[in-house]
Amino acid sequence: MPDSTDEGIDLAYGLEDRPPVSKSFLLALQHVSVMIVPSTAVAFIVAGAAGLGSADTTFLVQMVILFAGVATVVQAYTVGPVGAKLPIVMGTSFAFVGAMSTVGANAGLDVVFGSVVVAGAVVPFLLGWQFKRLRSFFPPLVTGLIVVIIGLYLIPVGIQYAAGGVGAEDFGSLQNLGLAGLVLSIAVLFNLLLRGVWRMLSVIIGIGVGYAVAIAFGVVDFAPFYEAAWIAVPTPGRFGFSFEVIPLLTFAFLFLVSGMETIGDMSGITAAEGRNPTEEEFRGGIFADGFISALGAVFGSFPQTSFSQNVGIINFTGVMSRHIVGIGGGILIVLGLVPKIGAIVTTIPSAVFGGAVLIMVGMVAASGMRLLFLNIDMNRRNMVIIATSLGLGLGVATVPNALSGLPAGAQTFFGEPVIVTGLLALGLNTFVPGESSPLFDKTESVPPISEPVDDD
Repeated sequence: MPDSTDEGIDLAYGLEDRPPVSKSFLLALQHVSVMIVPSTAVAFIVAGAAGLGSADTTFLVQMVILFAGVATVVQAYTVGPVGAKLPIVMGTSFAFVGAMSTVGANAGLDVVFGSVVVAGAVVPFLLGWQFKRLRSFFPPLVTGLIVVIIGLYLIPVGIQYAAGGVGAEDFGSLQNLGLAGLVLSIAVLFNLLLRGVWRMLSVIIGIGVGYAVAIAFGVVDFAPFYEAAWIAVPTPGRFGFSFEVIPLLTFAFLFLVSGMETIGDMSGITAAEGRNPTEEEFRGGIFADGFISALGAVFGSFPQTSFSQNVGIINFTGVMSRHIVGIGGGILIVLGLVPKIGAIVTTIPSAVFGGAVLIMVGMVAASGMRLLFLNIDMNRRNMVIIATSLGLGLGVATVPNALSGLPAGAQTFFGEPVIVTGLLALGLNTFVPGESSPLFDKTESVPPISEPVDDD
């Protein structure tokens, strides 16, 4: 049954709905297909910077996939206070790539994992534990801006994938752009013109068609599938643990970024239902960010955080069921334990994923704009806050060299567009006279996305 609201506008599947098993599996696979390549790309990048061999690199990739699945299941169903009971797909964020690559190359992965264990356990716990006191600092003006900047600064990533991936010999080729355009066109047309399962599966249908065309043109490399092992066994402490002050502080700041992204992503998810997250959802989601990251680091996994592309899928398809995302987490766990299966996904060309990622990150930005325009007054005060926060946030994202005169630690911290946008929005909204609409006083202020009722 669709999830109805007082306004009479329906989602295809609401938070607690359980679609038929076959449909649920395909919808879950759609979530997995969008996040797995960018998530595992982080492991490849850091492994290369640290100079790891193929065996250690493969192990890192599998642990990233495995604990993304564990974290996703925990977010959907919770373990005690950990988890939000929301359809949050987890994965390794690019926000951590720079720091992990630099620290891994200069000090070793033992320092990376030691820092993640400590910072992941402490920072999100403090943020979640005190969120009741902090919640008044996160009205729709702040959370909406965080959601917008997450979507906007990821658009270049989508374009890079669409062009073939950074470093590709055929970057920007007509073939890559054609594959990305094909996937994008199918996803958009199916979503806008069709109903039922065809609309809800529009993204994975687009990826499937693009993959088939890529195979026909002979651009798919199946070597990763043939080289992958059948079973990967988690091994704690494989890379060791060490602790240094500067890396520890750097990762503490990055977990603050992760927490802010999760706050924004949860707001983007619940906006589709016509409400903002509750205090318990915020706290549980932030706890999961940190505790699963710390646990995963013990076994060689990089930090887990909410994946914004999947927030875009929820808003794009109107499918909000947490049980579907829970199935997606189960799929990731299987892929993490059986590398041979997971390797199939890694054979999909970057250009094919690029077409899907572009529409997803665009939907993230659109959902943030929706939070802003339907919850706050567009008066001079709020418009100046929006302009300043987005202007500087996008500025550091598009011209990172502008911060080259700062110390390395400051470059890492202020080079994160989510931090810059979030802190500016938070500070200006707190100290500039005037008020924006309070986040927790208007639980029905955001009308849910209008979707037709699907009978199939």
